[in-house]
Amino acid sequence: MEKKNNLSVLLGAAFLMATSAIGPGFMTQTAVFTKDMGATFAFVILVSVIMSFVAQLNVWRVLAVSKMRGQDVANSVLPGLGYFITFLVCLGGLAFNIGNVGGAALGFQVLFDLDLKIAAAISGALGVIIFSFKSASKLMDKLTQILGALMIILIGYVAFSTNPPVGTAIKETFIPSSISFKAIITLIGGTVGGYIIFSGGHRLIDAGIVGEENLPQVNKSAILGMSVATIVRILLFLAVLGVVSLGNQLDPSNPAPDVFRIAAGTVGYKIFGLVFLAAALTSIVGAAYTSVSFLKTLFKVVEKYENLFIIGFIVVSTLILIFLGKPVKLLILAGSLNGLILPITLAITLIASKKQSIIGKYKHSNILFCLGWIVVLVTAYIGIKSLSNLTELFA
Repeated sequence: MEKKNNLSVLLGAAFLMATSAIGPGFMTQTAVFTKDMGATFAFVILVSVIMSFVAQLNVWRVLAVSKMRGQDVANSVLPGLGYFITFLVCLGGLAFNIGNVGGAALGFQVLFDLDLKIAAAISGALGVIIFSFKSASKLMDKLTQILGALMIILIGYVAFSTNPPVGTAIKETFIPSSISFKAIITLIGGTVGGYIIFSGGHRLIDAGIVGEENLPQVNKSAILGMSVATIVRILLFLAVLGVVSLGNQLDPSNPAPDVFRIAAGTVGYKIFGLVFLAAALTSIVGAAYTSVSFLKTLFKVVEKYENLFIIGFIVVSTLILIFLGKPVKLLILAGSLNGLILPITLAITLIASKKQSIIGKYKHSNILFCLGWIVVLVTAYIGIKSLSNLTELFA
């Protein structure tokens, strides 16, 4: 029975990470960049996937071996640093969650023709209901697995129905015509930036799957999570590419639904609503759970009333969206900001991986360590270079 429970948690952690990444922002970013860049976006996906794999494995392994969450690892590296990291992660998580609620609202609007503000209120209420149950973590595991599988099937169907130019995409993956630094940092931020990189690792800590003896399981869970996110990214990219390569114009303010509508008519549009709703609901759960998990070891009151704080996080995100709006621009911005957080959190993790006071006698992989620092330097450079572009979104 324990093995079965462990498998459920490992799958849950993998899908929590993957579905936290595969939110409305993920879909909006993919649609926007594929529309603007065409097949050359394939190279951006390749680079972001490689860097994301390196970052994910480094962080999950160090968290598992140290048996500490990200904020506690940071405080062990330098006292007080965990509070700074928590502030950055929670701010990025809140920005993403506002967009996630907006995405869920859009999904409801497409499916049932609801007013956007009413749909947003329903979306927030669903997130609240999940964390109202005592067995919220088990419910979260099952929800992310089911909705994650549903997204792969639906997006896969649309990708194959658009008949994309796969040969051109493969060529551009390895020999790109052009390179967009802004797209790379946004994609990395949306896949493993901010809170996302810690979501699965924190779930495993909560379930007690920690220690060097559990590293093989931790690796499998991390790789599965990244693989799911990568498969969905590729399928969605191909779906958009198939549509735009035929000369179709997408709505610049919200391109994702147009892809599904052009590819499969009214049925495709309804599929989009279902996919967007599934992506958003799982991301609402992931963002709220992980953001609050950063607070609970720093503030005892949060640990005592964890589910209430998660519910509060969802309610605040919902209210901000209802009164402020602009979810599409916010989703792109949140991805970029989370990409800027990544080099900081990953650098702290790498420093921790060589401190015996944190990881004990465990010897961290030198290959992962060196590759991790390359990711830190590259993402820091690209992030700083792309900062000037962020203001354009709200110009």
